[in-house]
Amino acid sequence: MTVREPIAELAFEPPGPGSWELDAVHFPRPATRYWCEMHPEALVRGFRAFTSYYGMLLDSLDYAYLNGFAYTSPRPVTPEQAPERFQRSEEVFARKLWREQLRNWDEKLKPASIRTHRELQSVELEQLSDEELGAHLVRCHEHHREMVYQHMAHTGAAMVPIGDLLVHASAWTGVPHAELLGMMRGAAPVSAGASGELAAMVAAIRSDPGAQDLLNAEGDAGGTLDRLRNLDSEAGRAVSAYLDLVGYRLLDGFDISGRYALEMPDALLRAIRAQVAGSGETDAGAAAEQRIAEIREKVPEEHRDQFDELLGEARLMYRIRDERGVYSDIWASGIMRRAALAAGRRLADRGRLQDPEHFIEASIGEMQALLTGAEEPAADELAARHRWRTTHTAKDAPAHLGPPAPPPPDPSGLPPAAARMMRATGITMQSMFAPSQAAHEPDLLHGLPASAGVYEGPARRVSGPADFDRIRQGDVLVTESTSEAFNILLPLLGAIVTDAGGLLSHPAIVSREYGIPGVVGTRDATSRIADGVRVRVDGTAGEVAVLG
Repeated sequence: MTVREPIAELAFEPPGPGSWELDAVHFPRPATRYWCEMHPEALVRGFRAFTSYYGMLLDSLDYAYLNGFAYTSPRPVTPEQAPERFQRSEEVFARKLWREQLRNWDEKLKPASIRTHRELQSVELEQLSDEELGAHLVRCHEHHREMVYQHMAHTGAAMVPIGDLLVHASAWTGVPHAELLGMMRGAAPVSAGASGELAAMVAAIRSDPGAQDLLNAEGDAGGTLDRLRNLDSEAGRAVSAYLDLVGYRLLDGFDISGRYALEMPDALLRAIRAQVAGSGETDAGAAAEQRIAEIREKVPEEHRDQFDELLGEARLMYRIRDERGVYSDIWASGIMRRAALAAGRRLADRGRLQDPEHFIEASIGEMQALLTGAEEPAADELAARHRWRTTHTAKDAPAHLGPPAPPPPDPSGLPPAAARMMRATGITMQSMFAPSQAAHEPDLLHGLPASAGVYEGPARRVSGPADFDRIRQGDVLVTESTSEAFNILLPLLGAIVTDAGGLLSHPAIVSREYGIPGVVGTRDATSRIADGVRVRVDGTAGEVAVLG
């Protein structure tokens, strides 16, 4: 049994002035040293880019890691910066400036990112010398850092239109946010794993009996995927194109401690089988239209034109919430992990490491040094780092550091556009991070109703990517949190339950978009629901019943 280092022996001093909050939504487990060094600068740089672009009164969100745990602290603008931000917020709403970001994303940034991803993942790592592999690691690292920046720089595009809709629609109708967000279904296909490559693969396999037989054959999953992609047929080319798109994307999380899809061939193959066997039909559009019609009827007639406009902008921008991660740092992180594991295998083969996986516990500088023969960090040190990181969760760390957070400014005293911006971004942030506060009952957990519907099935307790191969068709995923990357495995799931996150957290979005019941923000489902126990997930009520 693994021995856990006592958390009480670790220092958790505030990393700076002000109040600091634990980010258990994005980082439910400790991060690697590589990530802890790389992430904060790129995130803060991207955060400042988006707050400036949208004229927010928040300058930055400082990020710091203590013992691998992520902490955040907001930093407001100075009084001298406020007038410029007031003017900018007026321009944002008057000109709908989020559309400019979406256009630039679609026409330039996303295509350029995909080209670089494909180039980096096509490198034959085994053919590189140690020196060349070290240089490749640095290039992957630099690309990874810029993809984190790109992700964060587009945060406002993902927040402002949807937050603006929630603020106004809830005031006009009194409809809960969970029901209002039902109007978004179908607006973010990427959140359900959809892509042109997936559709082409499914169609090609369905029209090729030989490919279907191979897909469903017993045997090694990795070998089956290789044989499928090497078929000299339309089906083979379609499978290859799909695996090139998703193969090196992380299946969960953001750090290189996650695993990319091709590392989990069994789960990936079963997800492909489920897609091919599925009906291919969806009622997402019809369900959203019905929800929109019902809510629109409750909007006072004098506000309906504005409601239609706000809804149109929110649905237009909704997909960038997950696209900016899937096509930026989640893919780049998998590519960085691929390179690190290649280096780890070399050093493990030479007896320098106990396990290739331990290489990811090194910083980028240490990675370079190890490849050139450095004696530090020692194999035992890297193994200890790995043991620490994999035996703790964010529940082991203090939720708050420093003094209590001050209340947010009262928007009523601000210019109209600045107040509107504060309300829109504030409600979005709350919907991303705030869990349910409802008290649980002995066999009934209360969370947030992320995605409507009721489902009964076996709970599959997943504590990290290593558990993904245990997921079987129809399981209820019970985990701390997920990222948008998890969408690849959605066809295997009957429902999703998480400890962390709010109604706009990634697990909420992906469950809603895929159309399976979801309950998020239960706080402690992972400690109250045993693996394999049968549960009933009511995504409409936000409840999870343990049936035994």
